[in-house]
Amino acid sequence: MALKDYIVQEVALDCEEGLLSRREALRRLALMGISGAAAASLLAACGDDESGPSATGSPSTGPADTVSADTGPASTAATTAPPTTAATASSPPETTSTETPSPSTSPTGEEIRFSGPNGELIGVVAEASSPLGAVLVIHENRGLTPHIRSIPPRFAADGYTALAIDLLSEEGGTASLATEGDATAALGNAPTERMIADLRAGLDELGRRAPESKLATIGFCFGGGMTWQLLAAGEPRLAAAVPFYGPFPSGSSLAGSPNAAVLGIYAGLDDRVNGTMADAEAALTEAGLTHELRVFDGVDHAFFNDTGPRYDAEAATEAYQAMLDWFGQYLAT
Repeated sequence: MALKDYIVQEVALDCEEGLLSRREALRRLALMGISGAAAASLLAACGDDESGPSATGSPSTGPADTVSADTGPASTAATTAPPTTAATASSPPETTSTETPSPSTSPTGEEIRFSGPNGELIGVVAEASSPLGAVLVIHENRGLTPHIRSIPPRFAADGYTALAIDLLSEEGGTASLATEGDATAALGNAPTERMIADLRAGLDELGRRAPESKLATIGFCFGGGMTWQLLAAGEPRLAAAVPFYGPFPSGSSLAGSPNAAVLGIYAGLDDRVNGTMADAEAALTEAGLTHELRVFDGVDHAFFNDTGPRYDAEAATEAYQAMLDWFGQYLAT
């Protein structure tokens, strides 16, 4: 699935489920170059403007990266198949999350500027004193929000240096855009190749800050899709990757990222993204990558984001611990 198509679908679904007014959905689609007739067809299932929200928030206060208003029943049950591995690995060292605040209440990291392929890039970094590894964090389709800014300090508290990159740096940064809708549309219009080059620069920056550490990346929603895109573009420096409910780019090969152990996190109610899971499994298997695709039943897209309507605390806690355990095996050894 192309990332722009994914964002367009997300706007339509948000409108259908009442998270966006029809007027705002039309505005966002127009910003992405979708014609009026095509937009009207996409929004056929939406209510009128009186039935949905009349306005949207800024990138830092808007709703989570969601596909429907119905979060489904709260559940922490996880359907977990045994990991599929390309090689037998030793048992991971036990890695237990410390009692750190949730992402939205964690202290913010340090905002930095660093060199990118087309100029200065913006990021938020938090450095562990003796890092077990280094993690590049890729945001949702709303940009570098306070929720995403809080994730690097959480990783640092658990022993990993982490950098959250702003893929809207070339537009002046997420904070420079007027509304959440403008951020979403700008990401929909940004060339995938440009964003991959920026992600590589983020890995360069992590390598400078934690030169002895293995590298990993994680991403959420749109960022999960960008995690898959980076793997498909080929990134041999990655020792691990954890895409959270990210659409897999159909037909992609992952052979160019031979060292990445991949933990895919999925939400049981997220049919749209889950429809790409079979392609992900096939590509991982064909490339011979160590991997596990884990489905959390009873929760929906964006269940990890504790600032959004689908947040599920128990599933989010379990997913975060699963990620730490994965990093303990493939980064910290």
